[in-house]
Amino acid sequence: MANFAKSTVPRFSVEVYQNEYLPEGGREVNAIVTVTSTGGGTTGGMPIPAAPATPAPADPRDLGGAQPRDQSGAPPGDQSGGAAVVIMVDCSGSMDYPPEKMRNARDATAAAIDAIRDGVAFAVVAGTHKAEEIFPGGGRLATADPVTRARAKDALRGLSADGGTAIGTWLRLADRLLASADAPIRHGILLTDGRNEHEEPGELRAALDACAGRFTCDARGVGTDWEVKEVTGIASALLGTADIVADPSHLAADFTRMMDAAMGKEIADVSLRVWTPVGAEVAFVKQVAPAVEDLTDRRAEAGARAGDYPTGSWGDESRDYHLCVRVPAAGVGQEMLAARVSLVLPQHDPGHDPRHAALPATLAQGLVRAVWTEDMAASTAMNPQVAHYTGQAELAQAIQQGLDARKAGDTDGATAKLGRAVQLANASGNEDTAKLLAKVVDVVDVATGTVRLKAKVAEADEMTLETRSTKTVRVKR
Repeated sequence: MANFAKSTVPRFSVEVYQNEYLPEGGREVNAIVTVTSTGGGTTGGMPIPAAPATPAPADPRDLGGAQPRDQSGAPPGDQSGGAAVVIMVDCSGSMDYPPEKMRNARDATAAAIDAIRDGVAFAVVAGTHKAEEIFPGGGRLATADPVTRARAKDALRGLSADGGTAIGTWLRLADRLLASADAPIRHGILLTDGRNEHEEPGELRAALDACAGRFTCDARGVGTDWEVKEVTGIASALLGTADIVADPSHLAADFTRMMDAAMGKEIADVSLRVWTPVGAEVAFVKQVAPAVEDLTDRRAEAGARAGDYPTGSWGDESRDYHLCVRVPAAGVGQEMLAARVSLVLPQHDPGHDPRHAALPATLAQGLVRAVWTEDMAASTAMNPQVAHYTGQAELAQAIQQGLDARKAGDTDGATAKLGRAVQLANASGNEDTAKLLAKVVDVVDVATGTVRLKAKVAEADEMTLETRSTKTVRVKR
């Protein structure tokens, strides 16, 4: 396994797209805020070779020196470095039906382990009605190198399917393990094939509340016997991604992609800070690309008239956010600053990452304006970005409502909502979603959204549509 590292921390930029013009008395200002992070990860998909590490102070925990190791190959004590990751693998009894599922899960976990960079702290957890560390054990993390990766893969051979499913216990163990790592990037990967039937729903909710803000987590459902809203809820609460892997043989490729993405993260705990002037208030803040995620209720007050909305960890990437602000009504000719949007780091870097020491507390910012005009054409025009993402958010909602209605036996409601979804997907150029919709409905007229529900729908197709309903496409510029 080659040792690659990131050469610099990311540089952030903020662009604001809006129609700042309002009619006399108008109060609602909408803007799309595009946040881009560059220069901190790999470029063009190629890793940047690591520079020699800066010598750390002499310490018995220094990973570079000779240390006692247990048979796992993990040095004792806390870990240091840029990232830590815990892989949680469902080992409940249902993973043995068919037997290939468990084998594919072992292979996928091995592939993910191979994708862990040298120096990253990691562990593997077997999840049933309880959580068990299968590597390295002892309540700590191993440091990735050729030896520990090989021993971790050896430990996977002991995985077998037996027991129930209590995902909250898996997440709490992952949290304890990640908390032992002195690393700014803390990430989990969770695989399940069933419903969370061996703990109360409130226990999973409590675990998610306890883990939120402490680590991010990608969640995957394998097969078709799991609950979509559980898996997507985990990813949503922990600012990760969710997806279905209907065919277990595709797990290894998916796990490798997830781990590669996790290894590309360079800076954690970045927040979108929105300041509004006296008399103005935030109506909502939503991430709208690469997927729809409502952040409004996650606001943490950040001083006078300012609130922070969590965005998680960043590598080289770009995301779009929809901000809606209500401002005081004003007359023609008046203008005001409706909001100031900033990317900020917490004052206390939990990972004590020296690379972040030189970063300003504010990484980038943009301004949202309001100008009142009597020009009807100017005040009624909708900014193309705002219009596009308003439609994408409606598309996600229409799919969810349509599928819920279908499950409830409401044929008319399902037909209307899924028809509207077909219309929106076509209008916005969201071809992937349009293809998924076509597996659930027969499209009569795309432009008007006229559809008929299919009499028979493969369960995997319906679950794929539901799981991926929030994925969006960006505006073509």
